[in-house]
Amino acid sequence: MIKISKGRAALLAAAALATGAIASSLSAHGNVTPQAVDTSALPDLAGGNDTWVTVNPYRGNEKALEIGQSAYGQNCARCHGIDAISGGIAPDLRYLETGDSGDEWYIQRFQHGSSRDGKVYMPPMGEVLGQKAGWAIRTWIESKHTEE
Repeated sequence: MIKISKGRAALLAAAALATGAIASSLSAHGNVTPQAVDTSALPDLAGGNDTWVTVNPYRGNEKALEIGQSAYGQNCARCHGIDAISGGIAPDLRYLETGDSGDEWYIQRFQHGSSRDGKVYMPPMGEVLGQKAGWAIRTWIESKHTEE
């Protein structure tokens, strides 16, 4: 029979709890419940919310920047990191291409998500949050842009 001191037993118990906590937080990546975003203060989009545009209509809009920051914090930060600085689970969004040339890729990924080999890497957020919220988030992300 192996004897374990009380101190060593406490250390092993603490390690087991820490391992369980880390494992449960990693599995939370795929279990995200989107939070509603109030976009009523933003101008309506041409064609309504059903016709998706490919260029950010809110670039430079201060209200969109404010709404985008809040929406990002509620819906994106868990995976992409606080202040758009990734901790390694998902891409660091500060490095996305800015301007019109990066908008089309961004909105496609926001709208449809990303999956490979049956694994969801990003859930589709388009139908859940809507186009106005997507462009507000894009507006905020662009304000955090950093060159690699």
